[in-house]
Amino acid sequence: MAVPSYFTTGEKVAHYAVRVFVGLVLLFLIAPIIAVMPLSFNSETFFSYPMPGYSLRWYEDFFFNERWTGALKMSFLIAIATTILATFLGTIAALGLSRANFPARASVMAVLISPMIVPVIISAVGMFKFYAQMGIAGTLIGVILAHTALATPFVVITVTATLSSFDKTLMRAGASCGAAPHTVFFKVVMPLILPGMISGALFAFVTSFDEVVVVLFLASPEQRTLPLQMFSGIREMISPTITAAATVLVLFSTAMLVTVEVLRRRSEKLRGIAT
Repeated sequence: MAVPSYFTTGEKVAHYAVRVFVGLVLLFLIAPIIAVMPLSFNSETFFSYPMPGYSLRWYEDFFFNERWTGALKMSFLIAIATTILATFLGTIAALGLSRANFPARASVMAVLISPMIVPVIISAVGMFKFYAQMGIAGTLIGVILAHTALATPFVVITVTATLSSFDKTLMRAGASCGAAPHTVFFKVVMPLILPGMISGALFAFVTSFDEVVVVLFLASPEQRTLPLQMFSGIREMISPTITAAATVLVLFSTAMLVTVEVLRRRSEKLRGIAT
């Protein structure tokens, strides 16, 4: 963004100084990631700079080794199931909270978003104790439900933010034309809040796909996800395949964040049209 022409020399210097400082902070934060990614192309089995050579052998091991591919498939299975449940439940909760006459809205919202605030280790211990009493500890459905509890707040927040600028007179207009409530939702409400729903679904997917602490407590050996496989690999046997897996996760997460940003801008345009 260009500096306004009415800025004094001191204000211009401060403006650029802040931008440089922010850039250095961002570089400091992403430097460890940038340092790890080249090691995934190392031809040797140890981590060192300078690298003696370049090779794709670790990516080949990641994509064709049954131990890694099985963990990747399990992560996708759990994340997709979690995304579907979290999107459904979070959207319903956001629609209810958006009503002006909803009782104790602030308290209900605080409960819904509490999994984002409570440390995940505390949530994991509590879930393990509850699941043990229910007899679903170590089951696939147990892991999916636990991840749903962690991911639903993201859907609630994004859909609620979208509904905050939604013109509710459109719903009344649809009802006045004789449309049933479900018709109004699918024909009027859902197209306008769909970008928010998709953004929340993407956040829910990433939350489940990258989660490892809850899986450590609740998963059985059959539910070994990719983050758990990486965690176990670091403890038991450090292999450069872990750097390849980390690079793939970073690129995947970056693509998801770019998609969320695109959807956010599209949502703003749709809300502008609606208003």
